[in-house]
Amino acid sequence: MNNMTLGQRGEDAASVYLAGLGWTIIDRNWRCRQGEIDIVAHDGRQHVVCEVKTRKNAALGTPFEAITQEKAVRLRRLAWRWAARHGIAGSAVRVDAICLLTEPPRRPAPGNVVDGFTIEHLRGVI
Repeated sequence: MNNMTLGQRGEDAASVYLAGLGWTIIDRNWRCRQGEIDIVAHDGRQHVVCEVKTRKNAALGTPFEAITQEKAVRLRRLAWRWAARHGIAGSAVRVDAICLLTEPPRRPAPGNVVDGFTIEHLRGVI
């Protein structure tokens, strides 16, 4: 499986996971000149921009480690841009990270497996 296929499967699984939480998926792969947002959802209280990172395993580091300071700044800017285009106050948009592994860690969190992925969800990372 190539990285694009793995990444797309991870985004699909993340969407299923969020829908299972009762969230509404609003946008997927929203793009502008500054970059792309993987998922925009609404958790029942606020809009949430979700950065999805998918890896086969954590041998070269966890998916969270791929979110550098530069990436975090870009995500916040993208969240503001998405909010502005949709008439929403940028400060009302939270940024979450959803990380997926196909090979589960030694002690996966119970209940966070979707479509063969172990999922870890960090809220308000940026």
